[in-house]
Amino acid sequence: MPFTVIDYLGCVVMRIGFASVKLKNGLHFPAGFAAHRLGSSHSGCSSLDLLYALGFSSLISEELDVMAESAACPAFRLGSPQYEQNTFLGRLRHFIDIIDPSTLFVSERRLKECIKLLDDYKHGTLPPGVSDLQLWEAQKIKQAIIHPDTGEKIFMPFRMSGYVPFGTPIVIGLLLPNQTVVSTIIWQWLNQSHNACVNYANRNATKPASTSKFLLGYAGAVTSAVSIAVGLNVLIQRANRLSPATRMIVQRFVPFTAVASANICNVGLMRHNELSEGVDVLDDKGNVVGSSKIAARNAIMETAFTRVVLPMPIFVLPPIIMSYLERLRFLQSNRRLLLPIHSAVCLLTFAVSLPVAISLFPQMSQIEVSRLEPEIAMATKCKVVTYNKGL
Repeated sequence: MPFTVIDYLGCVVMRIGFASVKLKNGLHFPAGFAAHRLGSSHSGCSSLDLLYALGFSSLISEELDVMAESAACPAFRLGSPQYEQNTFLGRLRHFIDIIDPSTLFVSERRLKECIKLLDDYKHGTLPPGVSDLQLWEAQKIKQAIIHPDTGEKIFMPFRMSGYVPFGTPIVIGLLLPNQTVVSTIIWQWLNQSHNACVNYANRNATKPASTSKFLLGYAGAVTSAVSIAVGLNVLIQRANRLSPATRMIVQRFVPFTAVASANICNVGLMRHNELSEGVDVLDDKGNVVGSSKIAARNAIMETAFTRVVLPMPIFVLPPIIMSYLERLRFLQSNRRLLLPIHSAVCLLTFAVSLPVAISLFPQMSQIEVSRLEPEIAMATKCKVVTYNKGL
């Protein structure tokens, strides 16, 4: 039987496949099983050998894919982030997982399966064949839906994974040009109501908070936001020295100033209970050492800072981009496209700015014991303790 090029290639694939498996897994094959096919005599390979080679090379390819996947996935650590939290890039990758909108569509059954899988791992009863990748995925789903302190589900619109989908329509409304006093009040009220619920739902909940305090904080946050926004709008409208075009551009930046200022008030008022009660701090073994008001103050300051950074690209870039796009002839003759394009620009900037802002600080922050209350230092030998900053 003549020895064709296809036969030769089949034998080469077969030999490489056997060599790969032998190197990777330490497997050994009978001498001359395939190697004799490429001996000095160049004797022909049969079609059956070629089929074996193709099938075996497919298995090799699958095996190498699995190995590459395993190499890219670190060993699972229960309760610890998959990515390094000491670097901004590591925190960014972690929070991109946390705010993944696909977790909004996780069913109750799937959530229970993930929780059970993590419980099995914790108690050493994990079924065979479960990979680290599956465990990381299960922990990602649980962290995106379940509050770390209360162990309860966070209402979908108030999860960090729902912040962009549910918040984008409000951002679009805030950035609409030619706002009236009434429309400004309505959009600021909706925005700060959403922010207040998100701040409360993702707070440090190691200490209980009463409903009356929540309502008091909510009223203060909304009142401050609306007052700042309306006040700035009135000042701009009375600025007679500005041309109509300049006034419109400046007016578009009012939402950022109002929202950034109100966000600080919002975080402080919605989480003021932590300042009076303190937050739990944990040692290196995860045991509660005590409650610290200093750690609570740091947590609120860090969260408030992220709420100032968050609206920067959202309320600054779209006005700049839209002021340029609106001068294009195409859009001047197709005004109906302005709102869809405006919406797309807002969605894109919101989706980019959220993970960047919340990645500025790790969620589980650390602080030196020497900076905390004396009773905390007396209760532990650890030099550094951990607390949940909240989101």
